[in-house]
Amino acid sequence: MSSIAARQPLLTEGPIARTLLVFALPILGSTVLQSLNGSVNAMWIGKFLGEAALTAVSNANLILFLLLGAVFGLSMACTILIGQSLGARNMLEAKRVVGTGVTFFVSVSVLVAIAGYCGTPLLLRALGTPADAQVFAVAYMRIIFIAVPSMYFYNFLMMTLRGAGDSRTPFVFMAMSVVLDIVLNPLLIFGIGPFPKLGIAGSATSTLIAQSVALVALLSTLYARKHFLRLTRSELAFLKPDFTILRALVFKGLPMGLQMIVISTSAMIMIHMVNSYGSKTTAAYGAATQLWTYVQMPAMAIGAAVSSMAAQNVGAKLWDRVSRITKVGVLYNFLLSGALIGLIYLFNHAALNLFLPNDGEALALAQHLNSIAVWSFMFFGVTFVLFGVVRSTGAVMPPLVILFISMWLFRPPFALLLAPHIGADSIWWSFPLGSLASMLMAMGYYKWGGWRRAHMLSSPIEPQEEKAATPQAPTTGQGVPASVE
Repeated sequence: MSSIAARQPLLTEGPIARTLLVFALPILGSTVLQSLNGSVNAMWIGKFLGEAALTAVSNANLILFLLLGAVFGLSMACTILIGQSLGARNMLEAKRVVGTGVTFFVSVSVLVAIAGYCGTPLLLRALGTPADAQVFAVAYMRIIFIAVPSMYFYNFLMMTLRGAGDSRTPFVFMAMSVVLDIVLNPLLIFGIGPFPKLGIAGSATSTLIAQSVALVALLSTLYARKHFLRLTRSELAFLKPDFTILRALVFKGLPMGLQMIVISTSAMIMIHMVNSYGSKTTAAYGAATQLWTYVQMPAMAIGAAVSSMAAQNVGAKLWDRVSRITKVGVLYNFLLSGALIGLIYLFNHAALNLFLPNDGEALALAQHLNSIAVWSFMFFGVTFVLFGVVRSTGAVMPPLVILFISMWLFRPPFALLLAPHIGADSIWWSFPLGSLASMLMAMGYYKWGGWRRAHMLSSPIEPQEEKAATPQAPTTGQGVPASVE
């Protein structure tokens, strides 16, 4: 093995509990920072530019969420491929994945940026954006589309580093981006000091600048540190797409991206049902979901960490260690998610009072629905962890099917059937039912499903050392010699 390979941070060694926790915490921190950034930006726009501007941003962010949701799956596929390659000590395959990923993500992001910039008015009309918000939305969205290449490429680098066992570096540069965005927002919105007054376009411009600066700084740091996955001048041939890897990124990544779409569309169905009970119920639900966003963060972070960690161990064929990673991940979910849920139950009134007037009807409704639904997120956390493990081998369709069944075939029908009998409580009880159903199905697939036999590529990634004796044997089906660096 080369000296470069020897320097990679390994998730196949050391105590599992400590390694997983240390790896998951920066991922959790990144998620919290992103949510904080969105909240601060919305505050500036909503309070100082008016309701129409805030409506514009809400509509624009819905489009952005769908775009980032799709790329999340592709990035996750890249994370798993790199993790498996490094677990198998196959540095050559890992660099092939990086090279193909760079070309793919840059190409896709440029096409999305051009199409989105030109089609912004059409997209906003298709969403039914109110007329008074469209002027704001077009100005905001077009700059966001200019920022898409930086967003996509940063996301790709972040997921690549996580696949390589490094979650701290992405967190540091995410923090840099968020701080820069928060600082620039008021300066560019209001034209403070030497900065131009751009209004709502200033908020989007601050995002563009922050993302671009963070991306350039991250790339510069990786090359300055001589990161083992960087492509040197002699390795630029890896930028030519390997079609077997490209196929895996698309066909394994899209189902993972669709999971995000299933979750968001299910949420849209539920809010439509909640709206039918009036504005106070909707306000109560909106306040509760603000808290639910933070409750879900530990489970999502652990699920992402488990996926990266399991991928390296799958590549190394350490199946006993994969099983122990699953158990530790589930335990951490109960500890971290359970602690947050316990705090919400303990301070239910005070927490909801942050978003709703004191002693109002909506506050009482929010406390009631929280008491019914919030505990069920521990079940959903188990599902996230199990999904993180099974997708580390390349088994991506069963999690998508399970989510679809629980979120589309359990939640809405249950709420509709019981609505005439128990009213809005039918919606609140549909959350525990859906979460329990998804957990039981995920546990069944983990125990009895064929996920251990799944592959990201057409054949398992083999250790590079085993290929050294027969350097002409391809590792990806493209006939590229697997020579040792």
